[in-house]
Amino acid sequence: MLHKNVECYVDDVVVKTKKRSDHLKDLRVVFERLRKYNLKMNPLKCAFGVTSGKFLGFVVKHRGIEVDQSKIKAIQNMPEPRNLHELKSLQGRLAFIRRFISNLAGRCQPFSRLMKKDVPFVWDEACHNAFESIKKYLSSPPVLGASVPKNSIENNIQLRLVFMQLCFFFPTLKII
Repeated sequence: MLHKNVECYVDDVVVKTKKRSDHLKDLRVVFERLRKYNLKMNPLKCAFGVTSGKFLGFVVKHRGIEVDQSKIKAIQNMPEPRNLHELKSLQGRLAFIRRFISNLAGRCQPFSRLMKKDVPFVWDEACHNAFESIKKYLSSPPVLGASVPKNSIENNIQLRLVFMQLCFFFPTLKII
């Protein structure tokens, strides 16, 4: 049940079902398990039959996991750090959404020298450009999708190879 159709982290539980018809059955199993161990739920924090929702600070949808827009807005509305404490605050926020930012370490490289001991905090143009680049990148963050089974990838590659061969031998062929 766990990691199959239920995800749980501390006191947050998500029951996920591929088919709507199976959802009630899966909920019933979860409720029975909760009852068995005398666990309670807060009805004000429950949502049933939804196709998306917030979980652990992220938005989970049918197409994948997205960053909660409030987390992005918090970073985009931040002024440039004026001291080491504010820089650490920025880096903490970025670390939370790091899997959504391609090459985050490279993007934050100009900040690393400011973190060294006995180095005065001077926010220069390289830091400014890196900060603005991250903000711009976050204006359209990627969606993390579920992994595709290996067989599916192999089938797609095989289909593409067949189509390439068809196009090579029949240049006027249009594939719709």
